[in-house]
Order: sequence, then C-alpha cells, then structure tokens
Amino acid sequence: MTLLCATWRLSCENAAVARLERSFASDNFAGAHPKVLEALVEANGGHSLAYGDDPISLDVYERFEELFGAGTKTFFVFGGTGGNVAMLSSLAGPGDCVVCTEWSHIHVDETAAPERAGLKLLTRPSPDGKLTPAEIDAAAHWLGSQHHAQPRIVSITQPTELGTLYSPDEIRLVCQAAHRHGMVVHMDGARIANATAALGGVGAVRSFTSDAGVDALTFGGTKNGIVYGEAMVYFPQSGNATVERGVRYAPWARKATTQLPSKARFVAAQFRALLDNDLWVELGARANAGATALFGAVHDIESLALTTPPAVNSLYPVVPDAAADELRGTSFFWPWDPATQRVRWMTSWDTSLGDVEVFAEAVRTCIG
Repeated sequence: MTLLCATWRLSCENAAVARLERSFASDNFAGAHPKVLEALVEANGGHSLAYGDDPISLDVYERFEELFGAGTKTFFVFGGTGGNVAMLSSLAGPGDCVVCTEWSHIHVDETAAPERAGLKLLTRPSPDGKLTPAEIDAAAHWLGSQHHAQPRIVSITQPTELGTLYSPDEIRLVCQAAHRHGMVVHMDGARIANATAALGGVGAVRSFTSDAGVDALTFGGTKNGIVYGEAMVYFPQSGNATVERGVRYAPWARKATTQLPSKARFVAAQFRALLDNDLWVELGARANAGATALFGAVHDIESLALTTPPAVNSLYPVVPDAAADELRGTSFFWPWDPATQRVRWMTSWDTSLGDVEVFAEAVRTCIG
C-alpha cells in the first residue's frame, strides 16, 4: 500500500507537466457533452422551485420510471460517493452492515465515507471484482447474532472496478441469494452507461437492474458526459419493506449526507439531455469502442499481457515503470498495481480514433 501511495503521488506530480488534453487516465477527465451544456443554459432561464420540485426534475423522474418501470423513485445528488452513502444509509437499520467485494469502490475509493455514516463494510474476496452467491451465503452466517453487525445490504458494482461485467443471469443469482437471506441489493452504477451499451443497449438495462432483482441503483452521469450529478434510483415495485422504507428515508439521508442540491433543476437538466434519444447509451458505447480499438491496436505486444478484449472502457496492461513514465509524455494515465507494474488505460465518451492511433504508436515506440 505504501508503494502504491508513493507511486500515486508521483503520478499526480507528473500529471502537472504531462499532456492532459487527451488522456487515457479516467473518464472523469473528459469534458461535458455539448447537448448537456446546452441543457444547462436552457435551464438557467427564469426562476423555478428548488430542491427537486421544479418541472424539469419532475419530468426526469417520469423518464426514469419509463426506463426502469412504474413505481421507480429518483432523487438527485451531487456525486457518486455521496450518492452511495446516502442511498446505503437510507436502506440500513441499526447494527446493519454492507456486503461488498474487496475491490468495491465503497471500500477502496471512498475514504471510509460509508463507515463515517455508521455503515460497516463486510468485504468478500473476489479475483475478478464480482460478488458471488456463495460469498453472500458465507456473509449470512452471523445473521441473528447480537454480537455481529448484520449483513442486510449487498452492494455490487456494474461494471466492476476491474473492468469486468456481470451478465444479467449473474446479477439475478446474486439478487436471489441476497433476498433469500432477507438482504436488499444496491448497485453502484457509476458506469452504468458502459454496462448498458456492452449488454445490448437501452433495451437491456432492465435485464440487469430492476428485472434482475436489484433494489436500488446509483445511476452515474459524471463519467458519461455531464458536469456533475448522479441519481439515486429505487425500485420499490417488488413490495420489499426495506426498499419502501429506503424511499421514505431517502430525503433525510440525502440531506444528512450533504447531497441535497438546492438548484436541482441543473442536475435534472443534464440527465434529461442524456436520456433524450438515449444519448447516455451512445456515449457509453463510444467509450467502450475506444477501449476496443486500443486493444486491437496493441494487444499483439506480448509484454503488455493483454489477452482478453475489454468488456467496457478500461484496459490493465503491464508496462514497466520507465516505459510508463515515457508514455505519460504523450498521454497521461494512472498506475494500477505497482507490484506487478500494471497500469490502467481508460477511454471516455470523447475518445477519438485519432487519440487511439497516436497513443498506440507511442506504445509501440516505447515498448513494442
């Protein structure tokens, strides 16, 4: 961990002098889509009700119902970490804990924010980033014991932090296992657009969310062409009492975690732009296509150890430190595992074929 932190700090320092105009570091680095910016300007006219009661927000709530099914309830928040914490807080009772993988964003990359909210995380091993029914069964062992935090929420990430993708059947089995033990299922969907595009387009989104048994979803937008904002989306259609309670508590959980946007219409306007004509899926598909093109351009370099095409928009090649430093002069990217010299290359909605060609040529010059 010390080595990773030191490498991360060095990379941050290098980022100050590296070319960031077109990077392969993160989909968070990309700008906003022009239609999103147009929507923000349009929403800026005149006065409107605050805190999510404005006409734009009301319209987008209906759009999410159309997307996921009647009864879907939506609440806008500022960001992914805050959305995860607010949503999990709304679902948790006293003494409850959250079952997640050792790779999950809520465990690794949220600075103990869930724990500060009183949410103990019960991590399970996962070599591919996916949580399995067997691990849920194992976590359920202490249900009913007053000496142990009670695993009442399962949190999965789609796609995972390792760039892997659950199939709809895998998620259905996870949900069945969780529900069998009286748990509810939360999905961290920071990159749900990438997953939706990879699994067949907008018509597939219900197959791995509401129809598969997922109870609550953090629907991401920041990594997919908007300036800021995410959505907490609940699926109380099943009649699950915990989810219904979560919907009732959501406004207070959101406010208590400082995630209530006063001028919510500006978050809603961005999501309306994404939802219009399924732009959100189109942008996810563009990001995925960038990673696929990059894989195709360099996977024959054996030392990179890129043996499997990307499921979504990330690659994890092996790049020696010296070569990585040289490559960052062309396009910045982050280290991933210093012990194995794996790095992460991530494409975005605005990654062009030209970006890929320039970077691939640099890879061949430095490594191939």
